[in-house]
This record gives sequence, C-alpha cells and structure tokens, in this order.
Amino acid sequence: MIERRPFGALGGADHGWLKAKHHFSFARYYDPDRMGHGALRVWNDDEIAPNTGFPPHPHADMEIITYVRQGAITHEDSLGHKGRTEVGDVQVMSAGSGIRHAEYNREDVPTRIFQIWIEPGRQGGKPSWGAKPFPKSDRSGRFVPLASGFAGDSDALPIRAEARVLGATLKAGDSAEYKLGSRRHGYLVPATGSIEVNGVHIDARDGAAISDEEVVKVKALEDAEIVLVDTA
Repeated sequence: MIERRPFGALGGADHGWLKAKHHFSFARYYDPDRMGHGALRVWNDDEIAPNTGFPPHPHADMEIITYVRQGAITHEDSLGHKGRTEVGDVQVMSAGSGIRHAEYNREDVPTRIFQIWIEPGRQGGKPSWGAKPFPKSDRSGRFVPLASGFAGDSDALPIRAEARVLGATLKAGDSAEYKLGSRRHGYLVPATGSIEVNGVHIDARDGAAISDEEVVKVKALEDAEIVLVDTA
C-alpha cells in the first residue's frame, strides 16, 4: 500500500526565521493518525533563514539524521563536536543517554534540510555525532545507504536502529528498485522532481507512506532526488 501525503496538506509552522513542514505530529502540530511510521517518528522539511538557527537544546534516546538539500548547517554540541555539513552531505546525531546541541545556518542564503528522527533499538548509551559527504553522482540510478543500523552497510553513517536512510538520484525516465520487505515500513520523499512509486504519482516534497510492499519501484517522471527511510 502506498499512501500519498501531499506537501500542501502537511502540518507546519512559520516562525519567520524557520519555515517548517511536518510529515508527522511535531511541536504544536498534532494529528493522531500521523504519529509516525514504524520506528520513524519525525520527518521535518525545514527552511532556515541566513544567520539564524536552533539554539542549544536537549535530546535523548533518538537517532537524528539531517539531510542537507541547500546551503549548509553548522552543528555544535555539549560533547565538543563542531562541524559544517553542506548540500549533498548527511549528519547523524545519536542522542543516547542525553546531549545538548545547536544547529545554525551561518550562510548568506537559506538552508533547506530534511530532519529525520528514528527511534533507537535500545535506550541509553554514549551520545555521538558524525557527518559525511555523499556525492549525488554516486547515487545515480540506485538507492545508496546514507545512514544505517545494519553491519553490512559499511559506507553509511551508523545509527542505533534496525533502519536505513537511503538516497537516490534519477534522470527523467529512469527507474530504481529497493527490496523493502512486506513486514517493513518505508517512507519516501522526493527532494526534487515528480516520480511514481509502485504506480502512485508523488510530487516533489510529498510523502509516500509505504507498507505491505515487498519491492519499492520508483520511476522518475522528471529528474529527481529521492530520500527513503526503511524501518521495522
């Protein structure tokens, strides 16, 4: 089953410095039918104004993945980690037993990100942070793990969940497949471009909630950049 969630129907908020759309219940947006999808708890589509950002705040027991679509994000945390993650790159913070962090747009242009939260397979543990570039050319025509809790995905950033975050870029007319498994949950969003997911039309920044599908087949109707989360 593929449930299309149009971008225009998502919850959201406009704080001036932050324009956010929420695929699931978050902050003041509450929908009892959209509390998550499998272990995926949050998917926010954020636009952060230049020279603004999220001041220090705490998290615990959550895997937080940031996919940068435009600009760059600068991370700082209570463990002393600092880093700038730019377009095409991914960062992962495993909040573990507890961490405080800040995320700033120190650029002169808006930064656009997907922020994805996945519930970990176990609570506690030492917090951690990491970032890595994932060139879009390496994802051409196929799904590539960007963050993963599976040992075989050695090139992906590690997360503490039985889950994957994958990326793909497709030229118009091209297709790619991912073996999800009928007992798994998938959630897919095209950052750019219109696509079909198992025959269902999905526009840029729409969500596709996937369940009871053994294989996910994506066909690009336009050049497309795609992010897919696979969870238990």
